[in-house]
Amino acid sequence: MSEEVAPGAVEIPPPLATEPDEPEPADTGGVHGSYAALTLGALGVVFGDIGTSPLYTVQECFGEHGVTAGLRDNVLGILSLFFWSLTLVVTLKYVTVLMRADNKGEGGIMALLSLVPAEQRRIIGTSVGWVTVLVLIGASLLFGDGVITPAISVLSAIEGLKLIDPNLANYVVPITVGILIALFGIQSHGTGGLGKLFGPIMVCWFVTIGALGMIHLWENPSILVAVSPVHAASFFYHNGYHGFVLLGSVVLCVTGGEALYADMGHFGKGPIRLAWGALVFPALLLNYFGQGALILQNSGAASAPFFSMVSHPGARIALVILATAATVIASQGLISAVFSLTHQAMRLGYFPRVMVTHTSQEMEGQIYVPAVNWALGLACLTLVLIFRESARLAAAFGLAVSGTMGLTSVILHSVTRNTWKWPAWKSHGLLILFLSFDIPFFAATCTKFVDGGYIPFVIGAFVFVCMWTWSIGRCLLREHYQAHEVNCEQLRRMLKEQPPVRTPGLSIYLASNRDVAPPVLLIQLQRFRGLSEEILFLTITSESVPYVPEAERLEVQILDEGYYRVVAHYGFMELPNIPSIVKRAARRLPLRHQLSNATYFIGRETFAATNSGRMRAWQERLFAFMARNSADITMVFDLPSDQVVEVGSRLEL
Repeated sequence: MSEEVAPGAVEIPPPLATEPDEPEPADTGGVHGSYAALTLGALGVVFGDIGTSPLYTVQECFGEHGVTAGLRDNVLGILSLFFWSLTLVVTLKYVTVLMRADNKGEGGIMALLSLVPAEQRRIIGTSVGWVTVLVLIGASLLFGDGVITPAISVLSAIEGLKLIDPNLANYVVPITVGILIALFGIQSHGTGGLGKLFGPIMVCWFVTIGALGMIHLWENPSILVAVSPVHAASFFYHNGYHGFVLLGSVVLCVTGGEALYADMGHFGKGPIRLAWGALVFPALLLNYFGQGALILQNSGAASAPFFSMVSHPGARIALVILATAATVIASQGLISAVFSLTHQAMRLGYFPRVMVTHTSQEMEGQIYVPAVNWALGLACLTLVLIFRESARLAAAFGLAVSGTMGLTSVILHSVTRNTWKWPAWKSHGLLILFLSFDIPFFAATCTKFVDGGYIPFVIGAFVFVCMWTWSIGRCLLREHYQAHEVNCEQLRRMLKEQPPVRTPGLSIYLASNRDVAPPVLLIQLQRFRGLSEEILFLTITSESVPYVPEAERLEVQILDEGYYRVVAHYGFMELPNIPSIVKRAARRLPLRHQLSNATYFIGRETFAATNSGRMRAWQERLFAFMARNSADITMVFDLPSDQVVEVGSRLEL
């Protein structure tokens, strides 16, 4: 699949193409570096979210609205649910199966969409393919997750201060707010330097929580019987509906499963699988079972089981510091994931253009999106100031996670059945298996909707409406231009029949379709009957792969004397630089004029936003608002501002 992008006010995509068959499994996905270094890096970035879940998950299950901590059967049942959730959801679904569904080594829900057959994701007029709708919903929920994760992670770590000294309780929220402000404030500087520290810190974190769990497990090894699924079934039998509702808290132990898949392109499949199986999975199980053993020994510890695993005040202070570092890393991982998701959605045509900057010359994937960063930061701070406790915020956490999990299963089924051509029994069987735990998790989290679950839903609904409206608006805009388009051959005849006045200079027109004359040029011909001596049509195609090899980057063609066409191919993880593209293309063209004196012509559309068009008036107003407030094209593509001419037009969609 590829999209040809006209970098004007709104990018206009052509119809989507078909996709290749199932990709060959790759160990590191083309990622360069030693296996040990990649594994260490994966520990520092990929597992932060799921690795800090022990801070609040057990507490939520046995807290104010949880089950009675003093009953052995309840403890064994909850631990059994933890064990099988981590095994089935993370190990089987994400690590074993979903990581096979990569796009040239890149993972995530947007990469999964690109593997779906084109007819199921095509956008025609106001009709959007059903798989595309599911992906947009899933991506929108991930935005909600990105708001909640930093807030609940950092807040739960700082709450350890209350066990050290109850008088410190009043400082929990201010310290959390200060850490979050600092975290979002440093994003513009990039995380390359900090990233080198993330891996060792997370190794220390997982070793520590595993060791703490082992100490308490050693005191009560009989709790290991909880690995039997019989205890999970017995838990539901004895607790009934309340046991079902508790699934909404159990799902917190698998938060971060999507990060395993989304961050696959940074480190490769092999290192992520090795880190999960060799350290993360065992450490999480040991800590959860250790917390359970502690609760059986002292039911009063259920109010703060994680920090109660350490009794010495000095050791608790050290654990709070380590937990804070781990939660900051977890938050950084989610923030970076939202940046990446925004960039992918923008490049694939599902999100308005925003300013994106690279923060590393060595790593392509390290980017900074200012608008998204500060929107996330403001939302996180608002949540902390409103809820003030991680236990209250936990109710808002599970809905986004469980909803995305279920949608990913359905989209994967479309890939296995229609793209990879799996037999029906195999594809349907896998879907039924995954939905057998995805649906109960989602249904249970829905019971917490009024207690805070509405937060990611509201955030997700807003993001979805924006993405859906943007997708439809771009499609209608494309259809409008297609109805009035003039292909290159027709343009050549027009220029020969009625030669325009030619003025010295080089004009560069940013075209959405390589075979069609840019609308800006047609307007110029109609109104002024004049063109420059040399004309260069530039089309940037956004491919459905994350990166395009340099050897395949440019297509250069001489259409006629003084007329040239350049097509630049970029992956959805890359940022085009137009002056650089033109400079490289000029080496292969007989240009007579200097690039420093060239003029860049771009279009600027405004929209009437009435009921007479195919879009609803409110929807067209929203589309017009997003188009009007999109990032300045001159800055996004590094165009020299003193060489840019914008030509406006007023349209009714």
